[in-house]
Amino acid sequence: MNASPHRAGHQTGATPHRAEPAAAAPRRILVVGCSGSGKSTLARALGARYELPVIHLDNHFWTPGWVALAREPWRALCRELAAGDAWVMDGNYGSSLDIRLPRADLIVFPDLSPALCGYRALRRRWRFRRTGRPDVAPGCPERIEWQFLRYIWSYRRRHRGRLLAAIARYAPETPLVRLRTRRQVREFVDGGDRAGR
Repeated sequence: MNASPHRAGHQTGATPHRAEPAAAAPRRILVVGCSGSGKSTLARALGARYELPVIHLDNHFWTPGWVALAREPWRALCRELAAGDAWVMDGNYGSSLDIRLPRADLIVFPDLSPALCGYRALRRRWRFRRTGRPDVAPGCPERIEWQFLRYIWSYRRRHRGRLLAAIARYAPETPLVRLRTRRQVREFVDGGDRAGR
């Protein structure tokens, strides 16, 4: 049976959660989660489903050579991007969640296992070892560092709580869809209103 509707500020245990289908299709969808959880792929699928433009934040935050934007230019850019009337936006970047979360009318959180996220990150590294990822700025060849893998492995323990706290603080009334398995991700993309069963 379907899970009950919930708000971002009311998380419980390990029971899958989903938002009830809204009266109108979402116009601004924010996809957040651990590296390797499939945020970019999910964002593209949702963009196609709802006919919305897709914004990959990795494509804006990094400049050639993996040089990050400074904090204030980055926040200014996020304000500009989030001000749009319609989008699917993927990426974490905690320094700008306070800007992006209030603008979303749906938040999607693929909360998959660290082992799966790590495997996907390694597979992605191999796949794009020569060409670079399409959702990252040119001049940023795909790479894997042990620090990055440690981040993925410790995400649930060290970082997930901060993300959920930010959602509760900046978007307490925004529907949150939390997807804990690949099956739930597939069902959500295919049916939208059947995730988390």
